[in-house]
Amino acid sequence: MARCLGYFLLGALGLGCSKTHPPPQPEAPTTSVSAPAPSSDAGSHGRNLKRFAEDTSECRAPAAPRVVAIGDLHGDLKATRRALQLAGAIDASDRWVGGNLVVVQTGDVLDRGDDDRAVLALLEKEQTAAQKAGGALYRLNGNHEVMNVQGDYRYVTENGFKAYANETRTGRPEVAELPETKKGRAEAFLPGGREARKLANLPAVWMVGDTLFAHGGVEPKHLHYGIARINRELGAWMRGDSLLPKHLANEHTPFWTRTFGESPASEEVCTALDDVLSSLKVARLVVGHTPQKSGITFDCNRKLARIDVGLSAYYGNNPTEVLEIAGGEMRVVK
Repeated sequence: MARCLGYFLLGALGLGCSKTHPPPQPEAPTTSVSAPAPSSDAGSHGRNLKRFAEDTSECRAPAAPRVVAIGDLHGDLKATRRALQLAGAIDASDRWVGGNLVVVQTGDVLDRGDDDRAVLALLEKEQTAAQKAGGALYRLNGNHEVMNVQGDYRYVTENGFKAYANETRTGRPEVAELPETKKGRAEAFLPGGREARKLANLPAVWMVGDTLFAHGGVEPKHLHYGIARINRELGAWMRGDSLLPKHLANEHTPFWTRTFGESPASEEVCTALDDVLSSLKVARLVVGHTPQKSGITFDCNRKLARIDVGLSAYYGNNPTEVLEIAGGEMRVVK
């Protein structure tokens, strides 16, 4: 638990966050490596339950009376404020008014919008205020956070580059070869950079009480690899302490997978989800990543909630929705 809380009490306190976008296209990681094959033993999850509990103990926070989950923000400060206000977390002056409220933001704060640096700064401020009030604001790494650390800036706007134009130059060779307009952002986000070190303290997978959170989702293969291991290895890479392991550079990581994003979910997907939830002793999975045109959606007998509703201006300023979890029930707040 100590290491788990360290992700947020230490790292997130340091968070900082027009060019026409390319036509919408399916996103893919810069490196595609085959994911490890799932176990052929269908009963292996149950037998390894104890190991999973040990592996994930550092990735859990205690249950809270009221938890509100917020999906992808994509560099939109106004949308971020709307969502936090709807959650009852802040007032019109950005003051934390949520008391012991717990907020979970499921990643993709960066890219597509002009305000990503300002959004990071606001979340930092509210995290500090929430902690002082007895609440919490937890943030996850999404695929766009990972892309920025990889140096993939396809979805960064012109103002997104300008926001980091004055970043201190360190002489990194991989930065020197970039156009001048991109150098500041690269200095901030490449492994070991100022912003990357802050992102390194955020997990890819997190649990609050009986709810599991991930940007894309958690598959049975992630349990075999180790959820705590995923969080640690992702952080070590972002800090510049190691290379990104091949198992975190494919389309089926917790921050990239779309297994749980398509509605309706297949029977196979729901069965896999049941394996994950029972192994981790949680009741539900909450994901972002795949925009839901009709608002927050539920599936697999309400054991799955999809909360990316396209809040940002990039997606057309869709109606603001957040997910409330209280008393063991989920409710959409509009």
